[in-house]
Amino acid sequence: MKDARRPAIYRYAFLTRASHWLWVLALFILVGSGLQIFNASPNLDASDKSDPARRVLAIGSPAEGVGTTTIFGRTFVTTGWLGWTNDGMGSRGAHAFPATITIPGFKDLAGGRRWHLFFAWVAALCWLAWLVSAAIKGSLREMVLRPSDVPKLWPMQAYYLKLRKTPPPYGIYNPLQKASYTAVLFVIAPLVVVTGLALSPGIDAIANPLTVLFGGRQFARLWHFAGMLVLLIFFAVHTFQVATQGVVNQMRSMITGWYQPQ
Repeated sequence: MKDARRPAIYRYAFLTRASHWLWVLALFILVGSGLQIFNASPNLDASDKSDPARRVLAIGSPAEGVGTTTIFGRTFVTTGWLGWTNDGMGSRGAHAFPATITIPGFKDLAGGRRWHLFFAWVAALCWLAWLVSAAIKGSLREMVLRPSDVPKLWPMQAYYLKLRKTPPPYGIYNPLQKASYTAVLFVIAPLVVVTGLALSPGIDAIANPLTVLFGGRQFARLWHFAGMLVLLIFFAVHTFQVATQGVVNQMRSMITGWYQPQ
């Protein structure tokens, strides 16, 4: 019986694939090292300086063996998860995030900063390489969400959730992919990079207006943390989309470059 499948499409250039996987690695290391840094001062303030009156998030240990997380003034007991956690040395102690998800695993602020700074540059270069590769290939314009794509966002999501049998018509990238790429590539990623620079004492000294633009170093820290959360949500949604749209075919295309249209 003749194979009715359409010919495979060379969808991703090598630079795109390499930067994609390296960016994934950098993201996980940045998150882990960022949590190590956060543990040194486990709170976020909507202020230009540390101010408990304008505290958005605080993770701590008010008593031996007790961990708490306070969000907008509301406190939750999070012992074992946040506040009083694994210290990476075989016991538990007063740590905002457990050693199992920080880099390094044990308490090491200087080490966390070195990991974070190095892979921040790796992630930034991957981001630029991805943009350059897509621009050279001519696919960058296909990744940007357009007004005509907006009405298709919910039908596409309904298709992912198996609430409709067929997706709305689209080109190389579907509307949800375009929305994700547009937000991450042109809003969230630049925001995380710039707020990271604003957090640096060295950058603050030579380019103070950048820090002032974000409301001070503490406020920049809040924006930086929020950007990280959005990137993690993007990663989770992206993984969900891949899992529901032929994970083998999608993974093969991102490894070899070749995508088999269904």
